[in-house]
Amino acid sequence: MENTKILNILAKAKDFLSEKQLNLLHIVLEEELSDKQNTNSTDIVVASNVYNYIGIYLVSKKVQGLSDNTIASYKQHLYRFAQTVGKNIEDINTMDIRRFIALCMKNGLKNTSIATEISILKTFFSWLKNEDYIGKNPMNQIKNIKINKYLRSSLTQREIELIRNACETTREKAIFEFFFSTGCRLEEVVKLDKEDIDWKSLSVKVLGKGNKERIVFLTPKAEVFLQKYLSERIDDNCALFVSERKPHNRLGRRTIERIFHNLGVKSGIGKSVFPHLIRHSMATILLNNGSTLTEVQRILGHESPATTQIYAQLNIETIQQSHKKHIA
Repeated sequence: MENTKILNILAKAKDFLSEKQLNLLHIVLEEELSDKQNTNSTDIVVASNVYNYIGIYLVSKKVQGLSDNTIASYKQHLYRFAQTVGKNIEDINTMDIRRFIALCMKNGLKNTSIATEISILKTFFSWLKNEDYIGKNPMNQIKNIKINKYLRSSLTQREIELIRNACETTREKAIFEFFFSTGCRLEEVVKLDKEDIDWKSLSVKVLGKGNKERIVFLTPKAEVFLQKYLSERIDDNCALFVSERKPHNRLGRRTIERIFHNLGVKSGIGKSVFPHLIRHSMATILLNNGSTLTEVQRILGHESPATTQIYAQLNIETIQQSHKKHIA
């Protein structure tokens, strides 16, 4: 909680304080607001000045519109690196980073996790170099680790119907149909309010990554179950989805993930079901049914069409139909 407050204060102060002043303010806030008796290993304040630069870096990311979850993840990774190296930022060299990566491997981290560590460090040290905090970027000599890429299978139409039939409560039906209709990210749905829906056009205003707005749409099924769910609610919370028990708080990401997990179990499809799989499946179905890559890109809120291309997982039936249509 203290860390979130500190980041919010620094973000607001960024417009009228210099980088050096922000750095000093960050140190003071850490000392005054951090609970030193109850901090865990990732919150220990030590002599290394790396933590101060991490704080300013996280502020810059917050200003850019990154979500609190992403910022918290960056902090966890960077603090672990700072604790392991134990040096001031200007003294960290390429060998220190290689030792850190080797330690990650020794501790059994998978290649995908190590690739994440490297990616975060590359971004961090590039920022340090661009802001003239360091003279030389020690990550320049670090190569990205190769990982085996695989394409996650989307749900079939039959599996989608089985999950749909597994929904028992009105809330479960409304949540499933909303995710499947809009293809929204979990973080986007958590932040939605009832007023974000335009019932006349059956459209929803979504605040995506980088605080960029986009419009997504409701299917007739999503409209019916969402209207039914909202009409049955007895609370006055502005959130689109709320907890079933009082005080009916806004539904959090973990609860929504648990709902989808339980639907997967009840459906009997033998797959792990989670919100992003619904998004993936929705995009794949759109592409298989004739939507253009640009259309799906706008619906999903992707910056690059290359990202959307990952979802272009044509099934064998679609390929066979195309073959018959164009070759016969």
